[in-house]
Amino acid sequence: MSTLTIEPSDVLRRAHAVGTYYGFESLASAAHKNRGNGTKAAYPESLAVDTLDPQAREVASFLKQVRDAGLSPSTGRPLFLWHTNIAAGRQAPKQIVIQFHALGADRAIADAVLIRAIRSLATDITKLDSRLRLNSMGDRETRGRLARELASFFRKRGNTLPAECTDCAKKDVFAAAELLIATPECDGLPSSTDHLSEASRKHFESVLEYLESTETPYELAPQLLSRGGTWNETCFEVTAGERFSAWGSRYNDLAKHFFKSIPSSVGAVIRITADALTGSKKSPAIAPVKEKSAPRFVFVHIGDEAKRESIKMADSLRKARIPMTQVLGVESLTEQMRVADELNPRYLVIMGRKEALERSVILRERATHTETFIPFDTLVDRLRAVA
Repeated sequence: MSTLTIEPSDVLRRAHAVGTYYGFESLASAAHKNRGNGTKAAYPESLAVDTLDPQAREVASFLKQVRDAGLSPSTGRPLFLWHTNIAAGRQAPKQIVIQFHALGADRAIADAVLIRAIRSLATDITKLDSRLRLNSMGDRETRGRLARELASFFRKRGNTLPAECTDCAKKDVFAAAELLIATPECDGLPSSTDHLSEASRKHFESVLEYLESTETPYELAPQLLSRGGTWNETCFEVTAGERFSAWGSRYNDLAKHFFKSIPSSVGAVIRITADALTGSKKSPAIAPVKEKSAPRFVFVHIGDEAKRESIKMADSLRKARIPMTQVLGVESLTEQMRVADELNPRYLVIMGRKEALERSVILRERATHTETFIPFDTLVDRLRAVA
């Protein structure tokens, strides 16, 4: 078994790089830009933090920090953010936690972008191929149907199942199902995907279509369950060896405790064990990430075809070290241009439906408005020439 020997400083640098290419801004950077507009407050009284599972507690802590910083997603302008418990100038904690979130992003492309970003980070950190398993727990309607089916299953099969599972089912059928999956007696256990509402079925199919169109390998995992009322719709797990694991899902109800009008949100919690890192106890202080004042290129895309191609291209552009970022969560061209103006790049890389079908992009120099059409297969070389 190989040993992971990546320094925490390198983990921070790689998380920052992956976030930039997939359009996620660090929470620290977003909070700094918005300084003076936030107010620290306790957790909402409506949220029983102690009852949350470990992943949900991490997400709740993140949402609290977003709210305290005065940040809030809005219609047409979701927040794509990442955050970590490692910071420049400090020693690494025993377990490194990195989170990626798309707040206010209700479309399936947000799930796909999140998954692609995490898989890229997993490979960067571990140098191993990652494994993606996913399922859908659906919406409230779905969970209600599934809860009834699970309750019926445990009543009818109770005498043939482990006592631990049947006892648990009296309190929480989802927790009982999770216990049963690890045993040989799990045959016949009702599957969440067999009981999806129409809306949840369409959402999950869209997620799978994005993964397939962006050539992202995955495994359907009916045994992958999310207990309690925290998680809904797509749930997934990304692993790379024994050192890297990530859990992701949508958490609409949890987000509503912090943002009253927020639409659907999706996020993931990544954990890297301390013994996977060199110098776990006496490691040097984490080095800061050298951020450039502005990216050289901003990728602007119009339409689903263009977004799919941009997701596929993000990894190759990142590996080629092209200084680029994109705003995948913003639909409106006008809004994307406004974001690009804020970032102030020298060039825009523009792709619409026509360009996506022709496998080309438009390179626009913002100062002169000069435009050049570039085929996909020469894009990296052409961008390097002007980077």
